[in-house]
Amino acid sequence: MRPLQPGDPTHLGDHRVLARLGSGGMGEVFLGRSPGGRMVAVKVVHEALAAQPGFRARFRREVTAARSVGGAYTAPLVDADPDAEVPWLATAYLPGMSLRDAIDAHGPLPPPAVRALGAALAEALVAIHGAGVVHRDLKPGNVMLTPDGPRVIDFGIAQAAEATAITESGAFLGSPGYLAPEQAAGGRAGPAADVFALGAVLAFAATGSGPFGQGPVHVLIHRALHDPPDLAAVPDPGLRHLIATCLDKDPARRPVPAALVPHLAAPPQGVAWLPETVSQLV
Repeated sequence: MRPLQPGDPTHLGDHRVLARLGSGGMGEVFLGRSPGGRMVAVKVVHEALAAQPGFRARFRREVTAARSVGGAYTAPLVDADPDAEVPWLATAYLPGMSLRDAIDAHGPLPPPAVRALGAALAEALVAIHGAGVVHRDLKPGNVMLTPDGPRVIDFGIAQAAEATAITESGAFLGSPGYLAPEQAAGGRAGPAADVFALGAVLAFAATGSGPFGQGPVHVLIHRALHDPPDLAAVPDPGLRHLIATCLDKDPARRPVPAALVPHLAAPPQGVAWLPETVSQLV
């Protein structure tokens, strides 16, 4: 969290803007407070993206769909304005830390915790896909570990952005190392692309590294398209097999999220499922 900078908005709709939370490929994120005192995370779309033909209509459809996403493991959409000078949306603000930060600071999770995390993320995808939304950028930085359990954040504008002709040559949306092959190749990413990303996130949680290692963007893209994932460090053979099925190159052979839950663990609540060093921070 950082102070506001000169030129930052002080209000977005009825929400008072309090601080900066971060930025990404699609926009900047601010901490806000609703008129009723609720803390919200407000994502403001980059002006260049918002100016592309057709973006606002797609964004409006995405917002309508995202409003209907329920479930215990997502951050609910609470407000949006697709018609603002610069479009924005607000979700419930979730205190805690990202999975990325937790693993970077304290190392991989033990297999039971990875299984619990996987069950929560699979249930989140069931809710997201059931509302007609595809996340398209599920990654460790978009999984929050909160006092009430894990939550998937940052869905609701990826599909509108992906369908928009934003390209400079070679531009794409998503995070290399977690992109499904069909998405990395520039094709349309459906729900199965989120399952691929789920497998990559669980590999990261179990080992501290993504299944395609590290390297420049073009190297990670090539590995996702052509190389098998490196899962040798996943300590639980059953978990290793489940992750491998999610990372199948063929989207038709990946399991649907609902089919994964029975093979994982009871979806977690609170922080007791986490190692003590992480749960104390959360």
